[in-house]
Formats: sequence, C-alpha cells, structure tokens
Amino acid sequence: MQDHLKGLLITTLGVLMIVPDSLFVRLTEAPALTIAFWRALLAAIVLALGVLLVQGPGAFRALARLGPGLWLYIVNMAASGVLFVVAVSLTSVANVVFIIAAMPAFAALLSWAFLGERLSRRTAITIAVVMVGIGIIAWGSGEVEHASRLGDLVALVVAIIFAVALTTARRLRAASLVPAIPFGLLLAALVIYPFTDIFDVARSSLPYVAVHGPVFIAASMALITLGPRYLPSAEVALLILLESVLAPILAWVVVGEAVGAWTLAGGALVLGALAVSNALALMRRSGRAARGKAGAV
Repeated sequence: MQDHLKGLLITTLGVLMIVPDSLFVRLTEAPALTIAFWRALLAAIVLALGVLLVQGPGAFRALARLGPGLWLYIVNMAASGVLFVVAVSLTSVANVVFIIAAMPAFAALLSWAFLGERLSRRTAITIAVVMVGIGIIAWGSGEVEHASRLGDLVALVVAIIFAVALTTARRLRAASLVPAIPFGLLLAALVIYPFTDIFDVARSSLPYVAVHGPVFIAASMALITLGPRYLPSAEVALLILLESVLAPILAWVVVGEAVGAWTLAGGALVLGALAVSNALALMRRSGRAARGKAGAV
C-alpha cells in the first residue's frame, strides 16, 4: 500500500474514532470529573500496553532524555483532557468542537512568540478570522439551549492548553511522544481522583465507560499521532477538521442537540478559515514538489 493512501486511511479512521468523544460525555450519566477519570485512566492503560507491545520498554526510558519540557507536555495533555470533558458538560457539543478547532491558530501564535517561527500573512489572516468566529460563537451562547459562555471559555482554555502541548512537542523534536501520552492521561486520573466519587456512574452508562476511553480515545490518539508519518501536516489538519463537522451532527442525530445560528456562523468562519489556510499550504507544498521533480528531470 502506498504511504499516502496508508496515511489517509490511518488518519481518517483516527478522526472517525474521536468523533463520538463528546457524545459519550453527553450520554454517560455521571459527574463530569468521574467521566474524565475513567476516560483518562482506561485510555492510559490501553495506550501504555500498546507502547510496550509495539515499541518495548525502551520507548518509556527514552523519554527521560527529553528533560523538563517533557513534563510541560505531560501536564498540558493531562489538563486538556480533563477540561474537555468539563467544557462538554457546560456548553453545547458544537460550541466545544468549533472553538477547540481553533487550536492550530493558537499553536501558530505560540510558535511565533516562543520558537521564533515566522508568522506568514496567510497564517495571520487565518488567526484573525478564527478569533472573529470564536467571538460570534460566544456572543450567541446565551440564545442556544445547552450552551453557556462559561463552557465556551473552558473550551477556549482547552484549545490554548493543547496548543501549548503541541508547541512544546515541536520544541522537544522527539521522534515520537506517543509514549508520553499515557503519563499525561494517568496524571489526569490521579489529580481527579480525590475530587470525585469514581463509582458514581449509572449502571446503564457502564457500557459507555467501557468503550469511551480504552477503545475510542486510545485508538484515536494512536492513529492521529501515526498519520503525519505518511501525510503532510496540512493534509492531516484538513482531515482532523472532519471531527468538528461530524461531532455536532452526531449529537443532533442521537440526542437531538440542535446547533444555533450563531454557532453555525462562527463555526463556519473558524472551520472555513482553517480549511482554506491548510488547503493553500498543501497546494504550495505540492507545487514545490512538482517543480523539484521537473528540475531533477
């Protein structure tokens, strides 16, 4: 199988596995922190076992060479997972996924501020449009059922925290940070444990708990992390935007959670700006590759 096709299949499957994430939070009858605990703990166990089976214990030992930056990555991964569940419990699924979709814009700003990476005009325009889109979503939250500005704010914090994690990963430039993800998830579970009754889950919700973290979260994290090995990052980013489109649709179909007009307008701006930006980056990359081949001939 060609690398490009392999990358498309791996990344698309990873995105499809993450789509029900917010729906599981909505369906599970339990406090938000209890949901976050089991989501993190069970996913951590499965991912850790997967790393041991595929890469061996040396993959974990190699992390020790990464220094303090590794802990910043782990802490941010832990915080983003917990706050995602809290955000979904406070506001609508559509608001959460549209706001978190803005994460690449924050990552670009952080890379410019702390890594000295150039901020192109295309990226600057994308960031500006994304910020307007987030503002529109927040403005309309008071008029939409299940939505709240507090939940929108938590979702915004998730996007920023996850952007910090990605920027840290770029700074570390490790071959793979997949072995670090179980540590982030385990840290999240340990921090949550004293603050919630972990057994406060309705019996009818146990099947959701049993598949949410260990199947959907673990698989999606592994597959989406693996995808960029075979695909350009811009193409991976375009595929990941599918989650922001499909998750609200799934919530609407399953639990009847409607998407308000303000959310649709703001979400369209966020996703549209990111899609156009990534498509332009992909076209530019393809053009350079084509010119390189022509020059070689």
